[in-house]
Amino acid sequence: MNPEVRHAQVLATMKLAPVIPVLTVSDVEDGVAQAAALVAGGLLAIEVTLRTAAALDAIAAIAKRVPGAHVGAGTIVEPGQIGEAVAAGAKFLVSPGASPRLAEAAAEAPVPFLPGVATPTEAMALRERGFRALKLFPAEAVGGAKLLASIAAPLPDLVFCPTGGIDLAKAPSYLALSNVICVGGSWMLPKAALEARDYARVEALSREATRLLRS
Repeated sequence: MNPEVRHAQVLATMKLAPVIPVLTVSDVEDGVAQAAALVAGGLLAIEVTLRTAAALDAIAAIAKRVPGAHVGAGTIVEPGQIGEAVAAGAKFLVSPGASPRLAEAAAEAPVPFLPGVATPTEAMALRERGFRALKLFPAEAVGGAKLLASIAAPLPDLVFCPTGGIDLAKAPSYLALSNVICVGGSWMLPKAALEARDYARVEALSREATRLLRS
């Protein structure tokens, strides 16, 4: 994909809402119900992690059955997962990091790809490949908002979606930064609510997240 087109498309995804929720699904129906509640609450871009056996089927079901959902696949760690995720219906892809082999495949992916970085050096390496929108992961563990603020001046053309350890209380400090477009998180999907299939609670927390202000 042309780098400029890729950047424009991934930016459009990142701007759909201030938060990209990160889903780990137990089964297809659970995935659909989570996605429907998130969309009802205003969180349209949804990352389904490829950590469970149901993930690809859930992506396919969400793409077909949840109007308004812009579903993507996360935890892309192998080039082969790109084709599988896109075939399932993923409209964007997210990785926790980017090895040289994965970065090469990501640059040729047919849908927008948000690769993960943890250091300025990794960010610069992906910048050389044409990536200017990146995921900072695991955000809180590697320096969080302070790290992103410190690299805004030397790397002014890069923007980020920090993910990892972020909750409703921490999100505003990230969203106040000029180089942060959105954050990723799963706080609107509390374990107790999912175990109880309390998707009304998910919708309520999603509405709260949607009201977060960006810089």
